[in-house]
Amino acid sequence: MNSPLIQLLVLAGIAVFLILRLKNVLGTREGFEKPPVSDQTPAPRSGPAFEVIEGGPDLDITDHVPADSTSGKALAEMKRLEPSFGVSDFLQGARGAYEMIVMGYERGDLKEIQPFLAEDVYESFVDGVAAREDQGLTIDANFIGVREMELVDARLEDTTKEAEMTIRFVGELTSEVRNREGEVVEGSSKEIKRQKDTWVFARVMGSDDPNWLLVSTDG
Repeated sequence: MNSPLIQLLVLAGIAVFLILRLKNVLGTREGFEKPPVSDQTPAPRSGPAFEVIEGGPDLDITDHVPADSTSGKALAEMKRLEPSFGVSDFLQGARGAYEMIVMGYERGDLKEIQPFLAEDVYESFVDGVAAREDQGLTIDANFIGVREMELVDARLEDTTKEAEMTIRFVGELTSEVRNREGEVVEGSSKEIKRQKDTWVFARVMGSDDPNWLLVSTDG
């Protein structure tokens, strides 16, 4: 047997010896082993415990008025009387009603908007349109949009459960007034004007009629 072969066998024997010794010392790992279990129990937490608070502020109210304000309390009672009522939903409807009513009055077409007007407001609109017609004036108007809208006040009558919502609008529109001869006497179809209005809508909460009526206008 030659010398290189003898050296190779000797090295292989040494390697086997070392592997057996390491196996006896370290043991054999099979799969995932559990971590060592400590005899010490974890110390109790010294910080404050988290407290779960149910409910909280109604964002549908606090997004528009403080919850503890007179308006906030009135809105909370409205929602208690009529759980389907939403402040944000109402304001979205008021935005659409504002455009419809403004344009109905500007064009002198009151039939479509009459169901949304209190009787005295409707009569004042009729008088305004009649006065324009007597003067031979016509209006060509175009509604651009509502630039600003704010819930100013909310009230609820304890006995009748009638709610009132005061809304301030800033609308943008073009308006051109012409006389009998067709001449422009006021405004311009190319000039956007801002119109500020403070309106009050009213409705009995819990009633079968879902419509809010415009009961007051104050430009």
